[in-house]
Amino acid sequence: MALAAARHGAEAASHVLRLPFRGHLWRGRAGAWLGSGRGTSLEFQDHRVYVPGDDPRHINWQAYARTGVYSMKLYREEVSPSVDVVLDTTASMILTGAKGLRALELLLFAVEGGQSVGASVRAWTLAASDPTLIPSGALETGDFSFAASAAAGAPDLARVPFRSGSLRVLVTDGLFEAAPDPILARFVAGGGRGVVMMPFAAEEVDPEWSGPIELQDCETGTRRDQQMDARTRESYRQAYRRHFAAWQDSGRRYGAVVARVPSEGTLLEALRQDALAVGAVEPA
Repeated sequence: MALAAARHGAEAASHVLRLPFRGHLWRGRAGAWLGSGRGTSLEFQDHRVYVPGDDPRHINWQAYARTGVYSMKLYREEVSPSVDVVLDTTASMILTGAKGLRALELLLFAVEGGQSVGASVRAWTLAASDPTLIPSGALETGDFSFAASAAAGAPDLARVPFRSGSLRVLVTDGLFEAAPDPILARFVAGGGRGVVMMPFAAEEVDPEWSGPIELQDCETGTRRDQQMDARTRESYRQAYRRHFAAWQDSGRRYGAVVARVPSEGTLLEALRQDALAVGAVEPA
């Protein structure tokens, strides 16, 4: 049921928005996007001297008429980009049902969006252990379940076999103590273009805590008694804002786009907020 609902939300959003493929030179197999090499697309790039065996269709005959020298027109290579998607499956990702559904929608949005433009797409689930490759077709057939791991700590992206030059999408809430710099440095290594989609629940941003309460770490199970008053709640809100400001700053340092995606509303409504503004998605 959750997968069907998530697919519906992802498909609705993908009619209007998609992953940011424009404005980047891709590497990959033959396709429809501008690459970093030279090939046979319609976009002229440069000239070079004719070498016997070259395709005569690409000789610049106008230049030959002026100079008497054969030269070749070079065009931008057309490629299909590679898309690598990672879903953080630590327990905080399903803190609420709406947040878990939003995470699944973002996974499907990234996978289907890549497939729709002919990209080679791979997707993994990842907690603190080795990544698990989602079998090809599992998301379409429904043979996939989003089970949260009890592991604590940041997902170890060093374990993910990212492809060189790929568009990389990390779906994570970022609710771990690890600093974002080493995570994002690994995320974009090898010429990758990084997009971080961070689902969050309203309860995280401004919790309605009051009086004596018991706090429990959803990943470690650790419990703690806490007296909550206005000053303590404000201290929490400030720490929360600083935490995600650090992610934004780190994203700018490493050239990764970091977008916060609320769990409330439809996926399309949520992506039209921060994700569209910062370039994590673009008009389809």
